Amino acid sequence: MKSLQRSPVQHSDRLGFTLLELLIVLAIIVVIAAMVVPNLIGSQQKANEDVTLATIKGIEKSPVGLWAADHDGTYLTASGTEAWQTMMNPGTYKGRKLRPYLEEPPLDAWGQILMYEWTGDGHSKKQGALKPAVWSVGANGQDEGGEGDDVVSWRSLVSEGN
Repeated sequence: MKSLQRSPVQHSDRLGFTLLELLIVLAIIVVIAAMVVPNLIGSQQKANEDVTLATIKGIEKSPVGLWAADHDGTYLTASGTEAWQTMMNPGTYKGRKLRPYLEEPPLDAWGQILMYEWTGDGHSKKQGALKPAVWSVGANGQDEGGEGDDVVSWRSLVSEGN
């Protein structure tokens, strides 16, 4: 009589993933990241522009508007960082000691100091203006005279179609 031997039972329970399965999952993650990351970068740039424009609009009211209110409706005639230094140390006006309008120069969303310009008879960034120009040099850090990626007070982001 033949003896019946049982063959060893093969277990189908696996303890891990195969290399192919891991590569497929990794490929899916890379494809998703390739689609999402550019949108996130564009969203961050737009958010920085919006924050900077809001900062500029706030600066136009205070301290720039407060300066004018304290100086008989006359804006500070200055340009660049000189304007912010003057607003941080205003001195006196008509015998009255003025409080500082700023503690430090205002910054845009990229950490750059905002620009200011007022000649007293309209500023060069927009002819015939009724108020000073306040603008950011934008993400590239280069003053392009209100063009390029500069964020400016005399044009809203909405009107540009952004």
